[in-house]
Amino acid sequence: MTHALRIVLFAAMALHAFAQDDIPAGGGRGGRGGGGRGNTRDFLGLGPAPDATAAARGEKLYTANCGFCHGDKARGAEGPNLVRSPLVLHDEKGELIGPLIAKGVPDKGMPAFGNFAEGQLSDLAQYLHMQVELVANRGTYKRLNVVTGDAKAGEAYFNGAGGCKSCHSVTGDLAKIGTKYQADALQNRFVWPGAGGFGGGGRGAARPQKVTVTLANGQKVVGTLKQQDDVNVSMIDETGHYRSWPREG
Repeated sequence: MTHALRIVLFAAMALHAFAQDDIPAGGGRGGRGGGGRGNTRDFLGLGPAPDATAAARGEKLYTANCGFCHGDKARGAEGPNLVRSPLVLHDEKGELIGPLIAKGVPDKGMPAFGNFAEGQLSDLAQYLHMQVELVANRGTYKRLNVVTGDAKAGEAYFNGAGGCKSCHSVTGDLAKIGTKYQADALQNRFVWPGAGGFGGGGRGAARPQKVTVTLANGQKVVGTLKQQDDVNVSMIDETGHYRSWPREG
């Protein structure tokens, strides 16, 4: 067994062992929070979930008083990134963030903000915790509505110039397809069929595509397309050899 393979196997066993253990308690947002197995929040060490209502109130306070220095979403500007701040990560309910905001850090150029009420300091803390949450927990990500186009024009193309209906049917193989895929994923499969198409089998399962590449000297090379992007095109030619060229020229 090679040294590299031993390292890979050791890492895999260590990861498996870690996944089997209960995550120990303690440590605020920067440590591993307490709780049971398989809890995403605990695994990420996020601590209690932020109060969305309080965070929304805190955002207004943050934007007016803190954003000019620490950035629009607390990611840093002239002042440090607060999402990565150890103090923010270890804070639970504003017990660390509140006093710091109230007293300031004069030697580092941060003034005291003694005008905030205790409830406002708590709201600011919740806003910062929410920013940590959005960065660390991919489970909170929401798809944006990125689908574009004209449905009527698509229908006309499907039934007419596109020739789609010669192989597909909205009452046959494509029936209820909108319940199988998110709208943006469905659009991607139309625009980039090479990522899997509708034939099943996942990425790379599209039918092989025969192509002809014409070189600058006029020579034509025929083969099966491997990859095509804005920079290069590659294929397996008719003799079985891999060949690649820059698109430019």
